[in-house]
Amino acid sequence: MPETTDDGRFIVVDGRRWRATDPAIPAARRDELQRVLMAWRREVRRTRGTDEEPRSRAGVQAAKVALGERGTPWWEQDDAERRRRWEADVPRP
Repeated sequence: MPETTDDGRFIVVDGRRWRATDPAIPAARRDELQRVLMAWRREVRRTRGTDEEPRSRAGVQAAKVALGERGTPWWEQDDAERRRRWEADVPRP
């Protein structure tokens, strides 16, 4: 498990801070979004240098936004906004 900042907003990897996944996401949905994210990351590797790469990168972005790791920080959103974010449809590869 990576180190986290005291406020839980970031994980620390090799001294660099990365935004943490929203802790309010229900475990089943979090697991699903992480599987989708990893599938899109595999697609980025597969499509690197092709016309399909931007679509793959957009998929990574959508999954990371749903997880709260990009976009408006989850700690700046109210509960309804957070729920809408993680319940939004995220495309699959």
